Amino acid sequence: MTAASQPRTASPLANPAGRPVSVVHLTAEYTPFARTGGLGEAVRGLAEFQHAAGIDVSVILPLYRTVRDEAPDLQAVGNPFSIQLGSRTEEFRIFRPTERPDGPRIFFVEHRGYFNRPGLYGEAGVDYPDNAIRFALFSRACVAALPRVAKPPMLVHAHDWHTALAPVYLRGVPGVDVPADPVTTVLSVHNPGYQGHFPAELVPELGLPWSLFNFTQLEWYGQLNLLKGGLVFSDFVVTVSPTQAEELRTPGGGFGLHEVFRELGGRLVGVLNGIDHAVWDPANDPQITRPYTPADFEGKRRCKAALQRTFGLPQRKRVPLFGMTGRMVAQKGLDLILGAPSLLESDVQIVFLGSGDPRYEDALTDLALAAPERIGVQLDFTDRLEHRLMAGADMFLMPSLYEPCGLTQMRAQRYGALPIGRRVGGLADTIEDGVTGFLFDPYTPAAFEDATRRALVRFMDQARWRRMMRDAMARDFSWDRSTGDYLAVYRQALAHAA
Repeated sequence: MTAASQPRTASPLANPAGRPVSVVHLTAEYTPFARTGGLGEAVRGLAEFQHAAGIDVSVILPLYRTVRDEAPDLQAVGNPFSIQLGSRTEEFRIFRPTERPDGPRIFFVEHRGYFNRPGLYGEAGVDYPDNAIRFALFSRACVAALPRVAKPPMLVHAHDWHTALAPVYLRGVPGVDVPADPVTTVLSVHNPGYQGHFPAELVPELGLPWSLFNFTQLEWYGQLNLLKGGLVFSDFVVTVSPTQAEELRTPGGGFGLHEVFRELGGRLVGVLNGIDHAVWDPANDPQITRPYTPADFEGKRRCKAALQRTFGLPQRKRVPLFGMTGRMVAQKGLDLILGAPSLLESDVQIVFLGSGDPRYEDALTDLALAAPERIGVQLDFTDRLEHRLMAGADMFLMPSLYEPCGLTQMRAQRYGALPIGRRVGGLADTIEDGVTGFLFDPYTPAAFEDATRRALVRFMDQARWRRMMRDAMARDFSWDRSTGDYLAVYRQALAHAA
């Protein structure tokens, strides 16, 4: 039995005619099958909580090499099919896991030449040169696969530039086979700094008519901009925090697309991402050294000592321990940290977890070699170590140049590790300055150093610090809240499409 033929049950999401609507997420990442940053976790969280709310949910992502590590047993869904894209014809197959635990239906688009590679987007910090073709083909294959994975009426929710061509193919390209029932489209902008810029000569190779290459649709300063195309052709656009939605409309925060975001008007909405409180719970986390609660922080003291041992740092209970995890790239504010001698040379400990730009990896490694008693670095990211870092750190560094939403600051607060972040995007929406963390405004080392000084002064007053920890740990960052907000967006998109 295919997904499209399965019986329907009552759903909280219906179109204006009262028919239950299927939601299909198109994404380049989905935890645990494929992940480089927060995208995979965000899409999984949203999809799982939508399913739990009673919505019929499917997810489609490429069948990367990493997928077979997590799901070695796959079964085909239907027969192979061919996609014509420009001058090429490529064959695809759709697979799904053989084991089907309760949750959203997961589907993988297979093409060994384009997706069975060591990396998702590139290797050794260099993007694959054919990424435009790879993700255009993925988007076209997703459009073709819709009748196999869900029952109409459908709402397709595309995520970031990798799938932004799906709304274009569904609406703006003659000759593309689309489902018989009209499909409502929503596009999420998780990271506007990545837009899918490619040379204009690729337009016909992506199966796009030259008529779409104009300044109101796909053209951007002489280049092809895939994200822009998705913005123009989608019924609704969502970004991942209310503050980010406002920033995108400004010249300083729109990454060159602020006029497009402005023209969307009320069709651009900011909905804060969430985290799974069951996974990120220091009272019941099997990955940390010792559980703890806001009523008893003894377990956190043990977790801090264990983290210090792991990184070869002296086990000093009173020394402030800062953590930082994620992609080590300019967006995350590494330049501010490296330009803050008052922090790097003070009597504190700092642990960095994650990989990224080689110049930042080298700079952090050099710091650890020069001060092994104060600084620890682990470039090989693991989920287990991230949990242990949250549990052991006193504070978390997030001095981001921009941060559409951010999940780290939510997790850190759940674990009583108070974040120090810049007042941008989701950081502004989720950190209360002086109550659950510390915020600063100018993107300068001086402003960052001032925030860390305020945090260190407060840390010396342990009674006040513990009150802040309890306030932070009590905050609700669950997907339950965000799922309801997305339902409201979907209903507006369905009404707009109708």
